[in-house]
Amino acid sequence: MESSIAQAENREAFRIPTERAEAVILPSGYTDPEKMNAAFAWLRENQPLGLAEVDGFDPLWLVTKHADILAIERQSNLFRSMEANPILNTQAGDDFLKENCGGTTRVITTLTHMDAPEHAIYRQIASNYFMPGRIGKLDAQVREIAKAAVDRLGESGDELDFVKDFALFYPLRVVMSLFGVPPEDESKMLQLTQDYFGASDPESRRDDVEISPATSAQQIRQTIEDFYTYFDTFTDDRRQNPRDDLMTIIANAQVDGQPISKLHANGYYIAIATAGHDTTSSTTATIMKVLIERPDVLEQVRADPSLISNLIDEGLRWYTPVFHFMRTAAEDTELRGRPIRKGDRLMLCYPSANRDEEVFDRPFEFDIMRKPNRHMSFGNGPHMCIGQHLAKLEIKILLEELLPRIESAELTGAPRYVETNFVGGMKSMPVRLKIRKSS
Repeated sequence: MESSIAQAENREAFRIPTERAEAVILPSGYTDPEKMNAAFAWLRENQPLGLAEVDGFDPLWLVTKHADILAIERQSNLFRSMEANPILNTQAGDDFLKENCGGTTRVITTLTHMDAPEHAIYRQIASNYFMPGRIGKLDAQVREIAKAAVDRLGESGDELDFVKDFALFYPLRVVMSLFGVPPEDESKMLQLTQDYFGASDPESRRDDVEISPATSAQQIRQTIEDFYTYFDTFTDDRRQNPRDDLMTIIANAQVDGQPISKLHANGYYIAIATAGHDTTSSTTATIMKVLIERPDVLEQVRADPSLISNLIDEGLRWYTPVFHFMRTAAEDTELRGRPIRKGDRLMLCYPSANRDEEVFDRPFEFDIMRKPNRHMSFGNGPHMCIGQHLAKLEIKILLEELLPRIESAELTGAPRYVETNFVGGMKSMPVRLKIRKSS
């Protein structure tokens, strides 16, 4: 057996320079997509699976290659989600969560925070709802929302912030209508979502959290408490007064012959109320930015609307709204010739996988004719995004309604991005957009 000294020396060979590691681990690294993609390109070329040590964070492996992420995602018994926090947090933040969550970092009970067999049991509660056949039946309902959204866009004037004034609201309306949240509460859901995913961004900091090394964790926990306060009455209501909505399906689910607990129901509600629309709004804004910068692509898709599905997939590859998930090795193993020890943490870097030169020809070019497009924006394996078909349907229908009515479009200012290393995208994109009025 290899000596511990030799193992340490082997691991030292895979250490990433601190500056390179900080560019990927710190939330500030994601405010400039060009620098972010350059950092990942350097890692893929020089240290595709390397050890990173950044002050304030646990040591971890940065996983930047498509094949390695795929291998980890598909071995969920070996690489676990809940051996440690499945979302990268500072050490101070994880300590705060452990102090306030009974010794665990499991601040919320969602599929993201589960491993087998628990994960499979709870995933099946809503999995049928999100199957392609079921989602396809929502076309008319979603199209009505899309048409109304584009009509309002055409009446709102030419100068606007495409993110703040449009992209955030359309997928929110779709998801909340399917979910069963009253329209008058949608603004509350939007604010709490921005609080949750923007916990690392100083501009999104809540007034009721202290500035400290654990600020982000404090904000996440407080936001979840606010979600719980809001959702606590819904489970009882949907059991007594069932409706034709997703909340009713979750509230009336049974696990091992018993009604789902409020803790698990609330976790489901929060996951849908946040990731269910935030990632879709990010991709919508990304695609619009590309169409403004590439009028040839806009005309190509308008001339052949069948290319919209290609456009969506390439948009998802081009800017990946979910930047990472964490996994923890359940036992000693080896990956890409690196000795992975039991307890080692691995950061799966999805934007890097989506620019991997070994998988994508000309990965730094936006190509709507790219086939196949094996992007990993929805993950893979047991944790593959349950809502991916709904997300694609939402964007497809919106583009079908919006693109024929665009008369002209241009950026009037530089886009700004959320400061986060988890889930994010543009928080502002000023545009001049002329939309033909509805006939």
